[in-house]
Amino acid sequence: MKTLPILLSATLSGLTGFAQQKPNIVYILADDLGYTEIGAYGQKLIETPNLDLLARNGMIFTQHYCGSPVSAPSRCVLLTGQHSGHAYIRGNHEWADRGDVWNFTKAEDDPNLEGQYPIADSLKTIAEYLKTAGYRTGIVGKWGLGAPNSEGTPNKQGFDFFFGYNCQRQAHTYYPKHLWRNNEKVLLNNNLVVPGTKLAPGADTMDLASYAPFSQKQYSPALFIDEASRFIEQSDNKPFFLYFASTLPHLALQAPKEWVDKYVAKFGDEKPYLGKEGYFPSRYPHATYAAMVSYLDYQVGQLIKKLKETGQYENTLIIFSSDNGYAYNAGCDPAWFNSFAPFITTYGWGKGFVHEGGIRVPMIASWPGKIKPGSSTNLISGFYDVLPTLCEITGLPIPAETDGISFLPTLTGKKNQSEHPYLFWDFPEYNGQQAVRIGPWKGLRLDMQKGNKTIRLYNLDNDSRELNDVSGQHPDIVAKILDIMSKEHRKSTFSRFYIKAVDN
Repeated sequence: MKTLPILLSATLSGLTGFAQQKPNIVYILADDLGYTEIGAYGQKLIETPNLDLLARNGMIFTQHYCGSPVSAPSRCVLLTGQHSGHAYIRGNHEWADRGDVWNFTKAEDDPNLEGQYPIADSLKTIAEYLKTAGYRTGIVGKWGLGAPNSEGTPNKQGFDFFFGYNCQRQAHTYYPKHLWRNNEKVLLNNNLVVPGTKLAPGADTMDLASYAPFSQKQYSPALFIDEASRFIEQSDNKPFFLYFASTLPHLALQAPKEWVDKYVAKFGDEKPYLGKEGYFPSRYPHATYAAMVSYLDYQVGQLIKKLKETGQYENTLIIFSSDNGYAYNAGCDPAWFNSFAPFITTYGWGKGFVHEGGIRVPMIASWPGKIKPGSSTNLISGFYDVLPTLCEITGLPIPAETDGISFLPTLTGKKNQSEHPYLFWDFPEYNGQQAVRIGPWKGLRLDMQKGNKTIRLYNLDNDSRELNDVSGQHPDIVAKILDIMSKEHRKSTFSRFYIKAVDN
């Protein structure tokens, strides 16, 4: 893929001033948040006043894409600046050859059963680059890129501080028995309730008391905001990079009662979710999901409040996005919330798939005095652009290894924005998929683990729902996309990530 040349010095227009100021950077990553699940992107039922204000004070990206349609590979793309055809981690590798990794009871006693396959020590993350520019670096929330005691833990990947879930499986409950502070296991005052636990036999499904075991004492997102606020407070003597990797609103359906009650009053009574599709039962699934998104919004407000209290807000770039598109199971109801208008909101079109619902995500950027308030951009961009952007902002050379292009000119209203000739996705899971975006054109290959090599072609300008395959009418575009798919797919180091149609 075409990339910018290595910068030998920080001399691009406006860059010198940014580098001298060393702006703080707060990157907030939601988990499974749909494109239109916040007010600034058109949500009508869920209230997100802090994110809406962030958008009014900054810039909305309307065509921003995540790294992959599921968590771990998307985060790998974000942190390393390499698209999923080059990335080290290309799927949710749970590293099952270690043993019974899905046994939550065993994992409490054996940290070697936690975590996902580690990214290699040879890779450099955003945090490692920013440390060379004098930044204090921290991550709060969900990691998912390296188990405890492996080379992939946050502290070995450039982060000075880590608090949260090392393992994304453990994050399937918001009331875990433990979290991690750096390499120390922190025990919480919660009971172990294994995801998948159902209501007690004979329980009254309409009685809220029947659901009491699924709400406990220490709600992990509440702990996250405390730790993130403390990190900001302790970073007043040098610039900092905070990666706030929230688990909200990823299922399970769990939120503080006062937040759920607010939406019960708004939505009225509803049919309970009894846990048949996994995770935990919920008496009020719509109200609880809305509460989770609103609680995430509240935390964005708390971070901004802390930045202002410490006098750091004016010199802080805040970016908000989501790791992939909306979920579709376990009580979540994207159709009811219209979570991805105007796109299709059913299984096969959201999380786990390279359709627009799985990979187009909201992105808001705010930077007082640098980003024009209330602005928006149609720039086609992606997660692998974040690393070169932050390098340029902080005066670092843009690494030759990145597939990304800095979007700093767009943020600051300059006219010299370089653009991608195309974006590319490579995803071995969910039957194997590839996608290419070229201007209005979107090419897809699905079912590649079954040997399929056929390309579907859509014009997103007039077919945003990806329903009308026009590949037969544009063989020249199809040929171009096929060439890109061949050129940008590098055979993975791991056979687990092979795609049958192109790797055998």
